[in-house]
Amino acid sequence: MTAFGYTMMCEQAPPDQLVRDVRSAERAGFDFSVISDHYQPWLHSQGHSGYAWSVLGAAAQATERIPLMTFVTCPIVRYHPAVVAQKAATVQILSGGRFRLGLGAGENLNEHVVGQGWPLAGVRHEMLTEAVEVISKLFDGGDVAYRGEYFDVEQARLWDLPETRVPIGVAVSGKSSCRLAGEKADLMIATEPKRELGEMFDAAGGAGKPRVGQIAVAYDADRDAAVKRAHEQFRWFGLGWKVNADLVGPTAFEAATEFVTPEQVAEQLPCGPDVDEHVRKIKPFVDAGFDEIALVQIGADHQDEFFGWAERELLPALRSL
Repeated sequence: MTAFGYTMMCEQAPPDQLVRDVRSAERAGFDFSVISDHYQPWLHSQGHSGYAWSVLGAAAQATERIPLMTFVTCPIVRYHPAVVAQKAATVQILSGGRFRLGLGAGENLNEHVVGQGWPLAGVRHEMLTEAVEVISKLFDGGDVAYRGEYFDVEQARLWDLPETRVPIGVAVSGKSSCRLAGEKADLMIATEPKRELGEMFDAAGGAGKPRVGQIAVAYDADRDAAVKRAHEQFRWFGLGWKVNADLVGPTAFEAATEFVTPEQVAEQLPCGPDVDEHVRKIKPFVDAGFDEIALVQIGADHQDEFFGWAERELLPALRSL
Protein backbone atom coordinates (compact mmCIF):
# COMPACT_ATOMS: atom_id res chain seq x y z
CA MET A 1 0.00 0.00 0.00
CA THR A 2 1.26 3.49 -0.88
CA ALA A 3 2.29 5.65 2.09
CA PHE A 4 1.41 9.35 2.20
CA GLY A 5 3.59 11.91 3.93
CA TYR A 6 3.63 15.54 5.01
CA THR A 7 6.23 18.12 3.98
CA MET A 8 7.71 20.64 6.39
CA MET A 9 8.34 23.37 3.83
CA CYS A 10 11.07 25.54 5.34
CA GLU A 11 10.59 28.19 2.65
CA GLN A 12 7.01 29.01 3.65
CA ALA A 13 6.85 28.81 7.45
CA PRO A 14 9.01 29.79 10.45
CA PRO A 15 10.91 27.04 12.30
CA ASP A 16 8.68 26.88 15.38
CA GLN A 17 5.56 26.50 13.23
CA LEU A 18 7.20 23.68 11.27
CA VAL A 19 7.63 21.71 14.49
CA ARG A 20 4.02 22.32 15.51
CA ASP A 21 2.85 21.33 12.05
CA VAL A 22 4.71 18.02 11.93
CA ARG A 23 3.24 17.16 15.33
CA SER A 24 -0.21 17.90 13.89
CA ALA A 25 0.60 15.79 10.83
CA GLU A 26 1.44 12.87 13.10
CA ARG A 27 -1.90 13.24 14.89
CA ALA A 28 -3.74 13.49 11.57
CA GLY A 29 -2.37 10.10 10.53
CA PHE A 30 0.28 10.92 7.93
CA ASP A 31 2.63 7.99 7.39
CA PHE A 32 5.90 9.92 7.26
CA SER A 33 7.31 13.43 6.96
CA VAL A 34 9.99 15.18 4.93
CA ILE A 35 11.68 18.56 5.22
CA SER A 36 13.25 20.86 2.64
CA ASP A 37 16.79 22.10 3.30
CA HIS A 38 17.25 25.54 1.75
CA TYR A 39 19.13 28.75 2.47
CA GLN A 40 16.64 30.93 0.58
CA PRO A 41 12.99 30.69 -0.44
CA TRP A 42 12.12 30.19 -4.10
CA LEU A 43 10.02 33.37 -4.17
CA HIS A 44 9.86 36.41 -1.90
CA SER A 45 6.19 35.63 -1.26
CA GLN A 46 7.17 32.46 0.62
CA GLY A 47 9.25 34.54 3.00
CA HIS A 48 11.13 31.99 5.16
CA SER A 49 14.07 29.61 5.16
CA GLY A 50 15.09 28.36 8.60
CA TYR A 51 17.84 25.82 9.23
CA ALA A 52 16.33 22.41 8.52
CA TRP A 53 18.66 20.46 10.82
CA SER A 54 17.67 22.44 13.90
CA VAL A 55 14.03 21.88 13.00
CA LEU A 56 14.71 18.15 12.63
CA GLY A 57 16.22 17.95 16.11
CA ALA A 58 13.19 19.70 17.58
CA ALA A 59 10.77 17.60 15.51
CA ALA A 60 12.46 14.40 16.68
CA GLN A 61 11.68 15.34 20.27
CA ALA A 62 8.21 16.75 19.60
CA THR A 63 6.90 13.63 17.80
CA GLU A 64 6.65 9.97 18.72
CA ARG A 65 5.86 7.92 15.64
CA ILE A 66 6.24 9.78 12.37
CA PRO A 67 9.41 9.10 10.34
CA LEU A 68 11.57 12.08 9.34
CA MET A 69 13.56 12.65 6.16
CA THR A 70 15.46 15.39 4.33
CA PHE A 71 13.96 16.14 0.90
CA VAL A 72 16.71 16.87 0.10
CA THR A 73 20.09 17.93 1.48
CA CYS A 74 22.89 18.92 -0.88
CA PRO A 75 26.23 17.62 0.51
CA ILE A 76 28.59 19.10 -2.10
CA VAL A 77 29.07 22.88 -1.61
CA ARG A 78 27.33 24.47 1.37
CA TYR A 79 27.98 21.39 3.52
CA HIS A 80 30.93 19.01 3.54
CA PRO A 81 29.72 15.40 3.37
CA ALA A 82 31.53 14.48 6.60
CA VAL A 83 29.46 17.09 8.43
CA VAL A 84 26.26 15.85 6.77
CA ALA A 85 27.03 12.35 8.03
CA GLN A 86 27.46 13.67 11.59
CA LYS A 87 24.18 15.59 11.42
CA ALA A 88 22.29 12.61 10.04
CA ALA A 89 23.65 10.23 12.67
CA THR A 90 22.69 12.68 15.41
CA VAL A 91 19.11 13.07 14.15
CA GLN A 92 18.82 9.29 13.85
CA ILE A 93 19.70 8.96 17.55
CA LEU A 94 17.41 11.80 18.63
CA SER A 95 14.49 10.33 16.66
CA GLY A 96 14.95 6.78 17.88
CA GLY A 97 15.75 5.41 14.44
CA ARG A 98 13.06 7.29 12.48
CA PHE A 99 15.34 9.27 10.15
CA ARG A 100 16.32 8.86 6.50
CA LEU A 101 18.89 11.03 4.73
CA GLY A 102 17.71 12.31 1.35
CA LEU A 103 20.55 13.70 -0.78
CA GLY A 104 20.64 15.58 -4.06
CA ALA A 105 22.92 17.60 -6.34
CA GLY A 106 21.35 20.85 -5.14
CA GLU A 107 20.41 24.23 -6.55
CA ASN A 108 22.41 27.38 -7.18
CA LEU A 109 19.72 29.17 -5.14
CA ASN A 110 21.19 27.73 -1.94
CA GLU A 111 24.75 26.71 -2.66
CA HIS A 112 26.16 29.92 -4.17
CA VAL A 113 25.86 31.73 -0.83
CA VAL A 114 29.20 30.35 0.43
CA GLY A 115 31.06 31.93 -2.48
CA GLN A 116 32.48 28.72 -3.99
CA GLY A 117 30.74 29.04 -7.34
CA TRP A 118 28.21 26.68 -8.91
CA PRO A 119 29.64 23.67 -10.75
CA LEU A 120 28.33 22.37 -14.06
CA ALA A 121 25.74 19.59 -13.88
CA GLY A 122 28.18 16.81 -14.74
CA VAL A 123 30.62 17.97 -12.09
CA ARG A 124 27.81 18.20 -9.53
CA HIS A 125 26.91 14.57 -10.10
CA GLU A 126 30.55 13.51 -9.75
CA MET A 127 30.71 15.47 -6.49
CA LEU A 128 27.50 13.88 -5.25
CA THR A 129 28.88 10.41 -5.98
CA GLU A 130 31.96 11.16 -3.86
CA ALA A 131 29.79 12.67 -1.12
CA VAL A 132 27.64 9.52 -0.93
CA GLU A 133 30.82 7.43 -0.67
CA VAL A 134 32.15 9.57 2.20
CA ILE A 135 28.87 9.50 4.10
CA SER A 136 28.50 5.73 3.65
CA LYS A 137 32.04 5.07 4.92
CA LEU A 138 31.38 7.16 8.01
CA PHE A 139 28.10 5.31 8.62
CA ASP A 140 30.14 2.08 8.55
CA GLY A 141 31.96 3.23 11.70
CA GLY A 142 35.63 3.52 12.59
CA ASP A 143 38.23 5.98 11.34
CA VAL A 144 37.82 7.21 7.79
CA ALA A 145 40.49 8.74 5.57
CA TYR A 146 39.36 9.62 2.06
CA ARG A 147 41.08 11.19 -0.93
CA GLY A 148 38.82 12.15 -3.78
CA GLU A 149 38.88 14.54 -6.68
CA TYR A 150 36.51 16.88 -4.86
CA PHE A 151 36.54 15.91 -1.18
CA ASP A 152 39.16 14.91 1.35
CA VAL A 153 38.55 13.49 4.81
CA GLU A 154 41.29 13.43 7.47
CA GLN A 155 40.90 10.70 10.10
CA ALA A 156 37.23 11.33 10.80
CA ARG A 157 34.79 9.11 12.64
CA LEU A 158 31.27 9.36 13.94
CA TRP A 159 31.67 9.08 17.69
CA ASP A 160 27.91 8.74 18.16
CA LEU A 161 26.70 6.06 15.78
CA PRO A 162 23.00 5.20 15.87
CA GLU A 163 21.92 1.62 16.45
CA THR A 164 20.00 1.73 13.18
CA ARG A 165 22.09 2.77 10.19
CA VAL A 166 20.68 5.87 8.46
CA PRO A 167 19.14 4.90 5.10
CA ILE A 168 20.37 7.07 2.22
CA GLY A 169 18.11 8.32 -0.55
CA VAL A 170 19.26 10.04 -3.74
CA ALA A 171 17.15 12.47 -5.76
CA VAL A 172 16.94 11.52 -9.43
CA SER A 173 16.05 13.30 -12.64
CA GLY A 174 17.94 11.40 -15.35
CA LYS A 175 20.19 8.48 -16.23
CA SER A 176 23.27 9.42 -14.19
CA SER A 177 21.40 10.19 -10.98
CA CYS A 178 19.28 7.02 -11.36
CA ARG A 179 22.47 5.00 -11.75
CA LEU A 180 23.95 6.54 -8.59
CA ALA A 181 20.74 5.92 -6.66
CA GLY A 182 20.46 2.33 -7.85
CA GLU A 183 24.08 1.48 -7.11
CA LYS A 184 24.71 3.31 -3.83
CA ALA A 185 21.43 4.40 -2.22
CA ASP A 186 18.71 2.68 -0.23
CA LEU A 187 15.86 4.56 -1.90
CA MET A 188 15.02 6.78 -4.87
CA ILE A 189 13.62 10.32 -4.57
CA ALA A 190 11.86 12.27 -7.34
CA THR A 191 9.44 15.13 -7.84
CA GLU A 192 8.10 14.00 -11.21
CA PRO A 193 5.87 10.93 -11.70
CA LYS A 194 7.94 9.45 -14.51
CA ARG A 195 7.91 5.65 -14.69
CA GLU A 196 11.17 5.67 -16.64
CA LEU A 197 13.02 7.00 -13.59
CA GLY A 198 12.04 3.91 -11.65
CA GLU A 199 12.99 1.69 -14.58
CA MET A 200 16.49 3.21 -14.77
CA PHE A 201 16.77 2.95 -10.99
CA ASP A 202 15.84 -0.75 -11.17
CA ALA A 203 18.33 -1.40 -13.96
CA ALA A 204 21.13 0.07 -11.83
CA GLY A 205 20.37 -2.13 -8.82
CA GLY A 206 17.39 -0.39 -7.27
CA ALA A 207 14.83 -3.16 -7.75
CA GLY A 208 12.83 -3.65 -4.58
CA LYS A 209 14.02 -0.40 -2.99
CA PRO A 210 11.50 2.32 -2.05
CA ARG A 211 10.64 5.24 -4.32
CA VAL A 212 9.59 8.50 -2.68
CA GLY A 213 7.81 11.26 -4.62
CA GLN A 214 6.45 14.68 -3.75
CA ILE A 215 3.65 16.92 -4.99
CA ALA A 216 2.35 20.30 -3.85
CA VAL A 217 -1.36 20.78 -3.14
CA ALA A 218 -3.42 23.81 -2.19
CA TYR A 219 -6.40 22.87 -0.07
CA ASP A 220 -8.90 25.65 0.61
CA ALA A 221 -12.67 25.70 0.90
CA ASP A 222 -12.53 28.47 -1.74
CA ARG A 223 -10.94 27.09 -4.93
CA ASP A 224 -10.20 30.55 -6.34
CA ALA A 225 -8.30 31.43 -3.17
CA ALA A 226 -6.39 28.16 -3.41
CA VAL A 227 -5.39 28.83 -7.02
CA LYS A 228 -4.32 32.37 -6.16
CA ARG A 229 -2.14 31.14 -3.30
CA ALA A 230 -0.60 28.37 -5.39
CA HIS A 231 0.26 30.88 -8.10
CA GLU A 232 1.73 33.36 -5.63
CA GLN A 233 3.96 30.82 -3.90
CA PHE A 234 4.49 27.80 -6.17
CA ARG A 235 4.47 28.97 -9.79
CA TRP A 236 8.23 28.22 -9.97
CA PHE A 237 7.47 24.50 -9.72
CA GLY A 238 6.67 24.15 -13.41
CA LEU A 239 10.02 25.45 -14.66
CA GLY A 240 11.65 22.03 -14.51
CA TRP A 241 14.75 21.10 -12.55
CA LYS A 242 17.23 21.98 -15.29
CA VAL A 243 16.08 25.58 -14.83
CA ASN A 244 15.46 25.43 -11.08
CA ALA A 245 18.97 24.14 -10.40
CA ASP A 246 20.71 27.12 -11.98
CA LEU A 247 18.71 30.24 -11.06
CA VAL A 248 20.46 32.23 -8.36
CA GLY A 249 17.75 33.61 -6.06
CA PRO A 250 14.12 34.60 -5.50
CA THR A 251 14.38 37.62 -7.82
CA ALA A 252 15.54 35.37 -10.66
CA PHE A 253 12.68 32.93 -10.03
CA GLU A 254 10.18 35.77 -10.06
CA ALA A 255 11.54 36.99 -13.39
CA ALA A 256 11.51 33.48 -14.86
CA THR A 257 7.87 32.94 -13.85
CA GLU A 258 6.57 36.40 -14.75
CA PHE A 259 4.26 35.08 -17.45
CA VAL A 260 3.07 31.91 -15.68
CA THR A 261 -0.68 32.25 -15.16
CA PRO A 262 -2.85 31.03 -12.27
CA GLU A 263 -4.68 28.78 -14.74
CA GLN A 264 -1.41 27.08 -15.73
CA VAL A 265 -0.55 26.41 -12.09
CA ALA A 266 -4.04 25.03 -11.43
CA GLU A 267 -3.64 22.62 -14.36
CA GLN A 268 -0.59 21.07 -12.69
CA LEU A 269 -1.40 21.22 -8.99
CA PRO A 270 -4.60 20.18 -7.18
CA CYS A 271 -6.35 23.24 -5.76
CA GLY A 272 -9.47 23.70 -3.66
CA PRO A 273 -11.74 21.36 -1.67
CA ASP A 274 -12.57 18.69 -4.29
CA VAL A 275 -11.05 15.44 -3.05
CA ASP A 276 -11.47 13.85 -6.47
CA GLU A 277 -9.29 16.52 -8.09
CA HIS A 278 -6.55 15.96 -5.53
CA VAL A 279 -6.68 12.18 -5.92
CA ARG A 280 -6.64 12.46 -9.71
CA LYS A 281 -3.53 14.66 -9.74
CA ILE A 282 -1.69 12.66 -7.07
CA LYS A 283 -2.49 9.29 -8.66
CA PRO A 284 0.16 9.54 -11.44
CA PHE A 285 2.82 8.94 -8.76
CA VAL A 286 1.02 5.77 -7.69
CA ASP A 287 0.70 4.67 -11.32
CA ALA A 288 4.43 5.34 -11.86
CA GLY A 289 5.33 2.93 -9.06
CA PHE A 290 6.09 5.28 -6.18
CA ASP A 291 5.78 3.63 -2.77
CA GLU A 292 5.63 6.90 -0.83
CA ILE A 293 4.27 10.32 -1.77
CA ALA A 294 4.90 13.45 0.31
CA LEU A 295 2.34 16.25 0.09
CA VAL A 296 3.15 19.95 0.41
CA GLN A 297 0.21 22.04 1.60
CA ILE A 298 0.87 25.47 0.08
CA GLY A 299 0.57 28.41 2.48
CA ALA A 300 1.86 28.65 6.03
CA ASP A 301 -1.45 30.03 7.31
CA HIS A 302 -3.49 27.17 5.89
CA GLN A 303 -2.02 24.12 7.59
CA ASP A 304 -4.52 23.54 10.39
CA GLU A 305 -7.57 23.32 8.13
CA PHE A 306 -5.56 21.08 5.79
CA PHE A 307 -4.82 18.60 8.59
CA GLY A 308 -8.48 18.30 9.50
CA TRP A 309 -9.56 17.84 5.88
CA ALA A 310 -6.72 15.41 5.14
CA GLU A 311 -7.64 13.23 8.13
CA ARG A 312 -11.36 13.22 7.31
CA GLU A 313 -11.32 13.05 3.52
CA LEU A 314 -8.02 13.11 1.61
CA LEU A 315 -6.03 10.35 3.31
CA PRO A 316 -8.93 7.85 3.29
CA ALA A 317 -9.53 8.59 -0.41
CA LEU A 318 -5.84 8.16 -1.29
CA ARG A 319 -5.58 4.93 0.67
CA SER A 320 -8.45 3.48 -1.31
CA LEU A 321 -6.51 3.76 -4.59
